[in-house]
Amino acid sequence: MAKKLWGGRFKKKTDPLVEKFTKSIHYDYKLAKYDILGSMAHVAILGKAGYLTAGEVSKMQSALATIGNGKFSPDESYEDVHSQIQDMLSSKIGDLSLKLHTARSRNDQVVFATKVYCKAQLAELEKLLAGFVDALVRLAKANKDIIMPGFTHMQHAQPIYLKDYIGAYIMMLESDIAKVKAAASDIKLTMGAGAVAGTPIAAKNYNVSLDAYAKKLKIPLSGLKVNPTKNSIYDVSERGFVAEALNVTVIIAAHLSRLAEDMIIWSTKEFDFIDIDESFCTGSSLMPQKKNPDVLELVRGCAGRMYGNRIGFLAIMKGLPLSYNRDMQLDKEPLFDSFETVSVELEVMAGLVKKLKFNKDKIGAHLEDESLYVTDLVYYLVDKGVPFKTAHNLVGGLVQYSIDNSIAIKHIPEGLLKKLLIGKISKKEIVKRFDPKFSVELKKSIKR
Repeated sequence: MAKKLWGGRFKKKTDPLVEKFTKSIHYDYKLAKYDILGSMAHVAILGKAGYLTAGEVSKMQSALATIGNGKFSPDESYEDVHSQIQDMLSSKIGDLSLKLHTARSRNDQVVFATKVYCKAQLAELEKLLAGFVDALVRLAKANKDIIMPGFTHMQHAQPIYLKDYIGAYIMMLESDIAKVKAAASDIKLTMGAGAVAGTPIAAKNYNVSLDAYAKKLKIPLSGLKVNPTKNSIYDVSERGFVAEALNVTVIIAAHLSRLAEDMIIWSTKEFDFIDIDESFCTGSSLMPQKKNPDVLELVRGCAGRMYGNRIGFLAIMKGLPLSYNRDMQLDKEPLFDSFETVSVELEVMAGLVKKLKFNKDKIGAHLEDESLYVTDLVYYLVDKGVPFKTAHNLVGGLVQYSIDNSIAIKHIPEGLLKKLLIGKISKKEIVKRFDPKFSVELKKSIKR
């Protein structure tokens, strides 16, 4: 049985069923590099406090860096990643490793490692979001002149520029970038909480820069600094930063899911607005003609799983008394899954949109629907002095007349139009408003 970080007061061995049920090494090994970063900083703190000599600090930090820069393979005979690293350190420096846990608890150790993990993942997420935004910006610019139907309630509404449609998603993702930055900034790295009540080491010793250690461990973060705990109970028991990380990934997932759904609909024969490159589609094992948007369907489906990760985590935390409870071990699997899933989604979606093609003819066919332009007729009447509600009702009646008599509005004789709409109207001005370009350019509130 692998060594544990506890057990001195126990006479009996842990039941194998308990070992199996409580272990976390099979997933928390992903914290290894961040746990080692925290250990290197903790060793420096122990040196400043006089618990270690300068030689011992150097020896321990060198050994930890070696472990951190090697290939870390989880050994499932260990309870958790912290236990395995402690044992690996012992194999390198012997009994000196026994001093590592001075003034330290796994309670504060795990929260520190999880915080740095979140900072690293959020930094990577920011880059991936920026890359996807860039891909969408390029897509919008390449198709800047395309006008398409805008939809509300999945019904034709009014003509819009495709670039504005894509621009809506760009703005969603840009707001996501701001949320990612805020979530990362809000994570404060502290040490000195111990198990719950603090440690005998003076607070001043906990002011340590992590940049040199992060560089040695090839962790792509800078400006990291350890601060002394202000409230040890808070530090070991609060997981709001995990909730915020999950919240950020859920919002991104929701935006990606909506975009995926739009593209799934647009790729159908009924719409045929877009052509998704074959390299981002799959086929059918039975039907040879099929070209399925499986990537987009999985993006849509994964959003539900990430919602579950967030809700499940909040359900775990909602009734926990202060301070640390073992329930908190269960925060990592949903956290890891959400970060990893949304990161892959951003990569694959960026690749997909770079090869996306728009079918201008099919989009143009939808623009022949007169219902897209009748709101412009309402404003035409308003400009003639007709109250908006009256104009709305008049145009509604005109639409119903068009339907009942199977005649296009622009083919209705001018005399009848004047009768249906009242006031001084010009058929030429009305027909002019059934042009997509004219319609979109009527809108002045959008900055172009």
